[in-house]
Amino acid sequence: MTYLDRDRAARLMAAAGLDALLLFTPEGFTYATGASPGVGTMWRRAGAVAALVPADSGLPIGAVVSDLFEESFRASSAVTDIRIHPLWVETADVRLHDTTQPVPDLIVAAWAGSGRAAGFVRPETFDAALGFRLAGDLLAARKLGSARVGVELDSLSVSDFAALSAALPGCRLVDGSDVLRRLKMVKSAREIEHLRTAVTLAEVGIGALAAAIAPGQTRDALAQVWTSAVQAAARERDIHNLTGHWEYVSVGANPWSRGGVVEEGSLIKVDVGCLISGYTSDTGRTFVCGTPTALQSRLFDALSQAFAAGLSQIRPGIEMRAVHEAARGAMAKAGFPGFSRGHFGHGLGAGLGSEEWPFFSATSSVVLEPGMVVAFETPWYVEGVGGMIIENQLLITPDGHEVMNSLPWGLVSV
Repeated sequence: MTYLDRDRAARLMAAAGLDALLLFTPEGFTYATGASPGVGTMWRRAGAVAALVPADSGLPIGAVVSDLFEESFRASSAVTDIRIHPLWVETADVRLHDTTQPVPDLIVAAWAGSGRAAGFVRPETFDAALGFRLAGDLLAARKLGSARVGVELDSLSVSDFAALSAALPGCRLVDGSDVLRRLKMVKSAREIEHLRTAVTLAEVGIGALAAAIAPGQTRDALAQVWTSAVQAAARERDIHNLTGHWEYVSVGANPWSRGGVVEEGSLIKVDVGCLISGYTSDTGRTFVCGTPTALQSRLFDALSQAFAAGLSQIRPGIEMRAVHEAARGAMAKAGFPGFSRGHFGHGLGAGLGSEEWPFFSATSSVVLEPGMVVAFETPWYVEGVGGMIIENQLLITPDGHEVMNSLPWGLVSV
């Protein structure tokens, strides 16, 4: 099932003057088709897969798929118009053949049954030029052979763009990156559910980590408690689509250290996320072992004021830079006018890292819309004191926002 909203896609492409989007990144492919792109995309070079999304929602989405993943694609995607190309991996399917015949004959029969032509040779990895030509076939089938086509120029190498241009000489290839970003910015119900599950698992882990904080505990041991709790919760809740997890846990006065041992008065910064079907959550909490010092309390109180000020601005119709202005203004009012942070949070989804466009930055004119899922955060890293963070995952609703976290966000003494 695709995550993509065809009506929203049609509006955004019309505004950008595009006739279609042609997506080559693994994330773009999955977003448009709902299926895994497969191993051919591991090098992040274009041509291993492709998804064609016409601006006219009456025209079907099409896809270029590798032979190794054809069967799984058909089982997981509603897209039926596909073009197949071979990967380097040798295969054979003997399920419909007489397995009592001599094995060489069996394999030859299986290859012939799959439509393999005489003299067939697999490529070193995949043939990008063939993938591009097959994408051209999809365009031609929709009478878009001379269309204005948006591609992900922010993810396409110069050499891949040149090869794609040669394969699609009739098309005008333009940057469709912003259209795709704005499409992915507003989540479908399925995407929201992925992110809700992800943040729930992450918080189970945070609870377990907090319970394990004690003098003598190492940073690595606490991180492992978090990881183990997340994995156990996924098993217990029968969650099979946990595809990853990440953690930035710091202990002690050096916020950048991957080491550290808990002592009385140590800050423990926990910035973590879980991935469900590739969609990552992002939550940040701060703990202190014992009683916080006056300095720790003073700094964290300023962050709390900034967090509350920014949070009060998060609702539909507000530009993201207004949230940044509110948070930075609160830091100044709290006594730190020189506090400078490039952004106070970001979108969430399925991308290369835990932070996805758009950002709560001083320059972002992006207007918050219902259906967006964002992380709003006020972190501070002070050497000699430690790392501090408040970060919640929020769903923008028609009349405000929903906090998708359940754990308190104050400085917790343990």
